[in-house]
Amino acid sequence: MKIIKTLAAFSVLALVSSLSLAHDTESPAEQAIHYRQGLYSAIGWNFGAMGAVVKGSMPYDKATFAAHAAHVAALGDMLPEAFPQGSFIEHKTEAKRAIWEHRAEFDDLLKRFQEKATILADVSKSGSLDKIKPAFQDVRASCKACHDKFKED
Repeated sequence: MKIIKTLAAFSVLALVSSLSLAHDTESPAEQAIHYRQGLYSAIGWNFGAMGAVVKGSMPYDKATFAAHAAHVAALGDMLPEAFPQGSFIEHKTEAKRAIWEHRAEFDDLLKRFQEKATILADVSKSGSLDKIKPAFQDVRASCKACHDKFKED
């Protein structure tokens, strides 16, 4: 658990450092793109570790899994600010222009992800893989629903 916290701290430090340096030379749209890419990278890292446990390819540790789930929920709460108006730059982001053209639908899907991630974080505290697995699949489905509509392949 200590190693995971240390790695997470270094990841955040690296992200903040790179954003600070880039902040001076990039447009606000480019800054937003890098910010959201950083959030999604961190979400993916945590989600991937949980997925390995759910698939059975990694051993289950209640505290570690719960920490990953809490990180995904916390990072998910930061996502709405990562999509400000005007932060679409073709070929610099995998986000589709449709996000800003259909903002209410995107916001609804993002809210659904946040809700499902919060439920997973709460269920993870129980330590019951029988409860965790369906909650994990709900988060995965909410990711897919948004990616299918609003992310370039």
